[in-house]
Amino acid sequence: MEPRIVTIPPKKMVGRKQRMSLTANRTVELWQFLMPRQKEIRNKLNSDLFSVQIFDQDFDFKYFTPETEFEKWAAVEVSDYLKIQDGMETLNVPEGLYAVFDYKGAANNFAPMFHYIFGTWIPASGYEVDKRPHFDVLGEKYKGNDPTSEEEIWVPLKMKK
Repeated sequence: MEPRIVTIPPKKMVGRKQRMSLTANRTVELWQFLMPRQKEIRNKLNSDLFSVQIFDQDFDFKYFTPETEFEKWAAVEVSDYLKIQDGMETLNVPEGLYAVFDYKGAANNFAPMFHYIFGTWIPASGYEVDKRPHFDVLGEKYKGNDPTSEEEIWVPLKMKK
């Protein structure tokens, strides 16, 4: 599976974050907070939801384990930060190059795709993972753990040295 390689402008997001790992996964709590309150966000750019992962600056994906901690966000993209709702936070995603992988399948069956991206595609490409936020775009076809669910996996890239 070949990704699309795209350069994005900076993105502004609003939502909630939580430090977690795959074994101590608290993603459900993030979405339980955001979903009922997203109607309060008046400056949304679209109806897409963003699941954002931010890894520590010194992290190397060769050492990723289910216990690896990272910052996870449940967020929406906004036009500005003029009015931020109580309990929500802001996130700036810098401009940059991304590989966009189209994933079809249940969210809880993502492990083989993860291994393909970081274990096969990136090592064989002319790129390496950049130290910017990773995110998944959960659009209209996203259905969680339904096997027909679809989402986009955005991996930040830079040219190999």
